[in-house]
Amino acid sequence: MPEPTAANTPRSQGRSLGLDMAKTQKWIFLTIAIVPPFGGYLVFTLFPNLLSVYYSLLDWDGFTDATFVGLSNFVTAFQDKYVWRALTHNLWFMLTVPFLVVFVSLILAYLITNKSYRENGFLKILFFFPNVLSTVVVALLWAFIYDGSYGLLNGILGVFGLDTGNFYWLGNERTALAAVIPAWVWGGVGLYVIIFANAMLAIPKSLYEAAILEGAGHMTRLFRITMPLVMPVVRVGILFLVVGTLKSFEIILILTNGGPFGSTDVIGLYMFNLAFGDEYRNYGYASAIGMILFVILVSAKLITDKLFPNKGVEF
Repeated sequence: MPEPTAANTPRSQGRSLGLDMAKTQKWIFLTIAIVPPFGGYLVFTLFPNLLSVYYSLLDWDGFTDATFVGLSNFVTAFQDKYVWRALTHNLWFMLTVPFLVVFVSLILAYLITNKSYRENGFLKILFFFPNVLSTVVVALLWAFIYDGSYGLLNGILGVFGLDTGNFYWLGNERTALAAVIPAWVWGGVGLYVIIFANAMLAIPKSLYEAAILEGAGHMTRLFRITMPLVMPVVRVGILFLVVGTLKSFEIILILTNGGPFGSTDVIGLYMFNLAFGDEYRNYGYASAIGMILFVILVSAKLITDKLFPNKGVEF
């Protein structure tokens, strides 16, 4: 009768069986955790994007038979004055909205975290409230504010003796583009106030105490201590805001629908109207503009990385 070895003892066999079961459970968990979301990404994100590349080479309205036109849609897009007008408006928003959102959010977050206001908890809720609302609600609120007949803005100006004569701010080519910016900023500040405030709370209080002993005021502490230490978080916020101003169009769709006379049109809204509007229905041309927008988004991301390098500060 052979003697039992270390490899075939009941203990070793049980250990081997346990390892096999652990590996099986691991692969089952990974399959359940990874396959559904990855499959959803392939089906609902990657595949439609790749299909849009093919559509951009077609003359197609989305219903009838498509005609292959090669790069003709891209040539048309570069010669389309409305594309350049929309991109100019996107550039205007990209240069103003992220700066205003970050600036206002940093000031409010600094005051909340460094001033012992009794209302700090309520203020955080108040600042975050616009982010709870949908874009539709935010846009409708500001549409009422800018209304010429019973708008809040004209009412406030009237209190100070400024008669606007029922001026409709979103209906005038000279003011419509600028009027969109406060609505966009108001809808975005609250989220970044919370993000920046949490980043500031992670800064050791000893740094501020040492600066106070040296006679540093609030502005010195803000720009010499707080800003460098929260800059990695600010950098990510700027990146999201820049990309958002380039690809978002919902608030403009509801406020002005690109009007009056295209004075607030942006590239995302122009592309949307080309693809799904009753007047055009040119899905191939809209897909070509989408590919151009993709290149612009990647370029904007690279430029943002260059202007705001990721220089983390340890403390």
